[in-house]
Amino acid sequence: MPGSKRRPAHPSVLRVATPVRGATHGRGFTLAELTVVLLVLAVLVALAAMRIGPAADRSAVHAAAMDVAAILEAARTAAVYRRSVVAVGIDTAHGTLVARADSVVLLRRDLRSTYGIRLSASRDSLAFDGRGLGIGLANLSLVARRGAAVDTVFISRLGRVRY
Repeated sequence: MPGSKRRPAHPSVLRVATPVRGATHGRGFTLAELTVVLLVLAVLVALAAMRIGPAADRSAVHAAAMDVAAILEAARTAAVYRRSVVAVGIDTAHGTLVARADSVVLLRRDLRSTYGIRLSASRDSLAFDGRGLGIGLANLSLVARRGAAVDTVFISRLGRVRY
């Protein structure tokens, strides 16, 4: 009705739950439950770690190959800009590349310490003439390895870099 006030419910209608005597109320987890949860987490972490390792190797090798290509492109560009010979020395024992014009060091990269890779090359050096063409009789291939991951950078006689 519009003007009527609601009456409170009768006390016998409201029921309050009362605990049963002798019943235990757990406030936490048992040692067995915690052990199972930790075991499942350990298995998941182990599975994730097995997949992260090879992915990190592929990423490092790809980044090193891109860095090698950038160094070689920069050396070629420097040769054209200077109109003189720029040589790139490849030290596979230490994993370094050094670009030199005459006796001046233009670029130096230590790929082994930066990316943790091993380098191998078909030749120990490469030179670009003032036109940006490769000096020498053969193409050069540079291979970067880490774990099972491998990437190769090719430099043609014309000075083109592919990876």
